[in-house]
Amino acid sequence: MTTIETGPKNQKPSPSSTLKQPSSFKRWGRRHPFVRYGLPMISLTVFGALGLSQLLQGSKDIAKVKDDQEWEIIETRKALSRTGPVDAYKPKNTSIEDELKAMQGKVDINSYEYKKIPKLNEGKSS
Repeated sequence: MTTIETGPKNQKPSPSSTLKQPSSFKRWGRRHPFVRYGLPMISLTVFGALGLSQLLQGSKDIAKVKDDQEWEIIETRKALSRTGPVDAYKPKNTSIEDELKAMQGKVDINSYEYKKIPKLNEGKSS
């Protein structure tokens, strides 16, 4: 049998009846799907990018410090000048004319042999 409640409508609900009602937070997913799904995804993307940028900047700073320390060690060991180790590299003074004369001495363009290059179709003719 069913009972029909009749009485004042301004009654406060009992604590047990409030637990049975779904909370308003759970209804956000139905009413506003962006708040439940979109906002966490966007915030995760933004905060993840910021976190990664901080990590990368830290590793770049560490690499720069290591590079500076290595350069100081090399500088103290070898007494470097601006262009490199002192008296270590002395390029030869060569000119294009000297290179041309050396090449002409190696190759003689006046004495050559004429050789006929066979075509692909000549060997298969029957």
